Amino acid sequence: MSDEARSELFFALTPETVLAAVEQAGLSCRPVCYPLNSFENRVYEVELADRSRVVAKFYRPGRWSREQILEEHRFLAELAAEEIPVCPVRPFPDGETLKSIEGLYYTVANRQGGRAPDELSDEMVRRLGRLVARVHNVGARSTAPSRPRLTADHYVRSRVDWLASHSSVPRSFEERYFKAALALADLADPLLERASFHRIHADLHLGNLLLRDGLLWLLDFDDFVTGPAVQDVWLALPGRGGEAERQREIFLEAYEDFRSFDFTTLHLIESLRGLRMVRYAAWLARRWPDPAFRQAWLQFGTEEYWRQETEDLEEQLAVARGEVSKAEAGSLEEPDSSPEEAPALTNRDFFWDWEGD
Repeated sequence: MSDEARSELFFALTPETVLAAVEQAGLSCRPVCYPLNSFENRVYEVELADRSRVVAKFYRPGRWSREQILEEHRFLAELAAEEIPVCPVRPFPDGETLKSIEGLYYTVANRQGGRAPDELSDEMVRRLGRLVARVHNVGARSTAPSRPRLTADHYVRSRVDWLASHSSVPRSFEERYFKAALALADLADPLLERASFHRIHADLHLGNLLLRDGLLWLLDFDDFVTGPAVQDVWLALPGRGGEAERQREIFLEAYEDFRSFDFTTLHLIESLRGLRMVRYAAWLARRWPDPAFRQAWLQFGTEEYWRQETEDLEEQLAVARGEVSKAEAGSLEEPDSSPEEAPALTNRDFFWDWEGD
């Protein structure tokens, strides 16, 4: 089946197709199936014959290879074996964790109820710091050779190349946007080269936390990469200065109860924030043929959208340069830009799968 045919099948997935796939893999189902919130993949809740519920996840075609998906499954299994609260993949009756139907990869996991926390109290921050440290301890034990590394080449330069080749950025902003993006990549290169890399979650925002009966669960390892620990730190607490910095100190103090943290990598945060901004815009551009994206991001691709993206990226470059200057001076103080000088940051600014208000 061609890539185009697989994409068309992915876009046109129906509850009937989902139930047929789960049945084909050896799990008897009742006629209960409905979609759950997800943009990158297609996710459905399915009721099995014994009336238990599972979540069936269909991977977007062309994004991950079979081996890359299985590395995600192995990482989750390792974490679950250490009693870290994650949602591991549920093996099918034949013991496999990954199946395919007409070229689409899919898997199932036990349904986990709960809600994403609206904000983190200091006590919750402490618990999350210890939890992330435990994840990183497991992440450092083994490798994921098929998974991407968090580099400026992967997060920015390859995305810029794609945007340029597809004429995604209007000519009126193309030169400025690409110049700022590539400058951020150049800024991040030496800092990333000096950082220690291991398996990390890489997308650890509040929308990927689940609170149930007072217990924090970590969800959605779909984007896991090999990268620096600080990526999971700043995504969990994405703000600048003031309250965000105070809570980050609480997080890292608790983190060090289980694992040592390299505090020099805190200077990477603003560069990593910039890399993610470019990756986000390119992600939207690449997914634009998907009808779900056209409905959710009505302003994407307009002149106004790219004007704002360009200005935000140039401002982020200035903030990141200030932080790198401090790093070169050997200081671990806050960046010069205060919350009043820098744009207010919200989950929706950087986290495309964030479902909160």
